[in-house]
Amino acid sequence: MATTRTPTRRNAASTGGAKRASESEPAKREPARRDPAKRDPKPATPAKKDPPAKTPARKEPPARASTRHPAAAPAVVTAPAASKRAVKRAAFIDPADANAAPGRGKRRTQTHDTAPVLPDNIALVLQGGGALGAYQAGVYQGLFEAGIAPNWIAGISIGAFNTAIIAGNPPHRRMEALREFWDTISRPYLLPSTTFGQEARFANIDADSRAWLDTWEAWRAIVEGQHGFYQPRGWLGQDPMALFGAPPGPAEASFYDTSPMIATLERMVDFDRLNDGGIRVSVGAVNVRTGNLEYFDNTQMRLDARHILASGALPPAFPAVEIDGEFYWDGGLVSNTPLSQVLTASPRRDTLVFQVDLWNARGDLPQNLLDVAERQKEIQYSSRTRLITDTQRVFQHYRRLLRELLEEIPEDVRKSNPWAQHAAELACDRRYSVVHLIYRDRARIGHFKDYQFGRVAMREHWLSGQSDVARALSHPDWLQLPHGESAFVAHDATAP
Repeated sequence: MATTRTPTRRNAASTGGAKRASESEPAKREPARRDPAKRDPKPATPAKKDPPAKTPARKEPPARASTRHPAAAPAVVTAPAASKRAVKRAAFIDPADANAAPGRGKRRTQTHDTAPVLPDNIALVLQGGGALGAYQAGVYQGLFEAGIAPNWIAGISIGAFNTAIIAGNPPHRRMEALREFWDTISRPYLLPSTTFGQEARFANIDADSRAWLDTWEAWRAIVEGQHGFYQPRGWLGQDPMALFGAPPGPAEASFYDTSPMIATLERMVDFDRLNDGGIRVSVGAVNVRTGNLEYFDNTQMRLDARHILASGALPPAFPAVEIDGEFYWDGGLVSNTPLSQVLTASPRRDTLVFQVDLWNARGDLPQNLLDVAERQKEIQYSSRTRLITDTQRVFQHYRRLLRELLEEIPEDVRKSNPWAQHAAELACDRRYSVVHLIYRDRARIGHFKDYQFGRVAMREHWLSGQSDVARALSHPDWLQLPHGESAFVAHDATAP
């Protein structure tokens, strides 16, 4: 039997950290590491512990208890089995589906001796994209099972919701919490689910029937809303002309009421844990008055459900969220990808980044108006991720060049010359590796893919995320920081 490959880390001390971390309390942001020699001979992972397909929930072993440790650097974690309750409720993300994701398990063919050494700073960057966000949950499950625990998660819109669920739960409960979250918001608000727990069977229906199913689920999301997420405002049905009458105010000027999501977040997220510094959390939102993108960061302020909801308050569907006297909309209006927030953070640190995009900037030429609507969304919300990585590659090259040149300048000049001092502030020799995952496997869904919350589609998104991250992790060299003259490298993990 193949031995599970668990990434190891360098013993070098971290070169930087979150702004609020105290130098006198390093242990507060350093997780307890498990000695590889003392690991359980058979770690419990959903992929390895799956029972036969007939009775997946009954034979699932209970999750092991986990002691909570504050974490500033990424920790090696062991994936527990999902609870029977979560497996039963969330059929479209049943752990038994792990075997259905092609490419899974490749990363586990290595031994501990050949496992890559990971940097101390691992970031997970989650783009906005509504219902497509289940893909990010699948990606996180793949990382979790591989023992890769990001210590910084940055998200926009649905990416912010996933961020809160992950960071606001202890490691042993994160996968169960993600399943419960997506099981909740993928249920219609009024009528029961069309598929009645038979998502796997509905996924294999013919193309025409599937098109009707997708259209029906999208229509229901518009008319009914989604359970635990949003519901139509009552006054719209009573008096549609109120849209053009007396203004309801910025907190109610929308088609839907998002108070159900506030309740969902407060129920599923431990905000004390989210704010304790174990994982750095950054979520972006747009100030409605100034039009500027702002990041709410738990190293600078205490975050609550309002900050998460503000990041996903896409107008005119959802209302602006008031925080400290200002109103905020979805961060995707300005930038749907928080990658720059991670790459330009100070102090700079050697970083491995998993960038998870839900929109593909490249696509086919549209043939009708529906294709045009879909293509417009893809271009707009892909947020020029490749431009960001290309620009940062150039910037990091010049920062390293400055550092090399400063070594040739006499020390007294470096200390006395203002230009030399400024150059020293800009210079650095940090290295970055970006593993870029783009959700491409969704051609059938169509232009409403970001608000089609049907359970069949959610299951497909989730499994696609698992498959894509497994493909990425099958390249252990991608997890290494660049060597030689290169200080920045990006890998397209889902390129055709």
